Amino acid sequence: MIQHYILLCVLTSLQSYAVTIGPVADLVIANAQISPDGFIKSAVLAGGTLPGPIITGQKGDTFKINVTNHLNDETMLTGTSIHWHGLFQRHSNQMDGAAFVTQCPISPGHSFLYEFNAGEQVGTYWYHSHYGVQYCDGLRGALIIYDPQDPYRFLYDIDDESTVITLMDWYHVPSPQVQRQVVPDSVLINGVGSYPGVQDTPYAIINVQPYKRYRFRLLNMACKPNYVFSIDDHKLIIIEADGQYVEPLIVDSIQIYAAQRYSFILETNRPVDNYWVHAVPNLGISSMAILRYAGSPDADPEIRLTPNPVALQETDLHPLYLPLPMLLQEDGAAIKLNIVLGQNETNFNFLVNGVQYTSPTIPVLLQLLNGDVSTSEMATNGSIYFLPRNRVIEISWIPDLAPARPHPFHLHGHKFAVIRSAGSSRYNYINPVLRDTVNTGFIGDYVTIRFITDNPGPWLLHCHIDWHLYSGMALVFAEASQDVAASQPLSDSSKQLCPIYYSLPQQNFSLPPSN
Repeated sequence: MIQHYILLCVLTSLQSYAVTIGPVADLVIANAQISPDGFIKSAVLAGGTLPGPIITGQKGDTFKINVTNHLNDETMLTGTSIHWHGLFQRHSNQMDGAAFVTQCPISPGHSFLYEFNAGEQVGTYWYHSHYGVQYCDGLRGALIIYDPQDPYRFLYDIDDESTVITLMDWYHVPSPQVQRQVVPDSVLINGVGSYPGVQDTPYAIINVQPYKRYRFRLLNMACKPNYVFSIDDHKLIIIEADGQYVEPLIVDSIQIYAAQRYSFILETNRPVDNYWVHAVPNLGISSMAILRYAGSPDADPEIRLTPNPVALQETDLHPLYLPLPMLLQEDGAAIKLNIVLGQNETNFNFLVNGVQYTSPTIPVLLQLLNGDVSTSEMATNGSIYFLPRNRVIEISWIPDLAPARPHPFHLHGHKFAVIRSAGSSRYNYINPVLRDTVNTGFIGDYVTIRFITDNPGPWLLHCHIDWHLYSGMALVFAEASQDVAASQPLSDSSKQLCPIYYSLPQQNFSLPPSN
């Protein structure tokens, strides 16, 4: 009976990406017992699958996702919120989904309608819980906005739910019990993996037809690791990074950090056969899937090596469309901020410029709308930076003092230009890659980004290793605070979230015990 249940759960995971919803849909968040790697555990699922259903839309669509909270497993968080990662939320900051920044969590037994228009944005995005470390328990899925005027449309034949590839880490204990130094128990590719000691777990299968051109969309949905991704004997032609078109770049492997996304074109011009798909994490065991050509046997691939491997270097990525010239003027930054990452030697929590970020009890957005606009009055004091409107902001990381590198940093509400990348000593003011999540590197790196403050509201900047965010590695930009009320009147449903949340008994989880 148990073996049958495990097989059923795995098969459910294997089939999960047949599910697509949107742009108008209901999304139920509920607990379920699942076994994506052969080990049965309780999880937090969106739409009943791991990963959650793919949410799709077309350029210019208005998304209306009604999220209903049916969580009841108190070994994990029972409130929830959903962040739509990479979407700018212009005039809809209250829909950004960052708990205690733009909203209170959705309480069990209640619903919240996330309604937003993505404007001109197209490409590969994702959604995940932004409450505590809840998304590590499973609440994560892809969000794809298709572009009818895709400039690369003539380069590929197929781009649908079958060409989405998700990578994630998986843990065998509830997220509140995960210690910071823990190594993931397994790597899941499209929701399927295995862990040492369990045999006969199937591989995720990526089916393709010979002599076709596929646009694959690769997403790192991990809470911690980065991965080196490759497909034996196949080249990968990168055309998108974090929702931004890039000039085509041919590589053999892609190192993808937590929360980053890439689109690549793959031509199925090799002999009809099975080929290994690799996801090698920077910590923990590797995972593989199978790229299966139609007509090949139902068998594991032979071992192959890709000759003369060419690895992706971020400095080789260049935007297809350049940003506004004001972003690329060498001396054009109105405000320059250095970010020093550190650690409290007493409790081992993380510090950003000497301050540990902690979530306020009243969301920052509500504080701004209530008129609390001075730095000294705002909670959380020391972690909120006020920025004027329509200025070029330059941020540089000095990560030498913080352990557990490298740190992938994500900025809500914006794309940014990576003026200087990790591993490079050069500044690029001509054609730097545009993205929303950047690797800040190792000792000696001095990563620099620039963005324009054209989107009023409070926006998080944080490490996307979720354990690091939870233990303090974040800050909030209060952008054009005097314009927030005019740009987005707070909806009645947004106003109701906090009173409902604070009227119910709350679960309190301490920080993980060690770093």
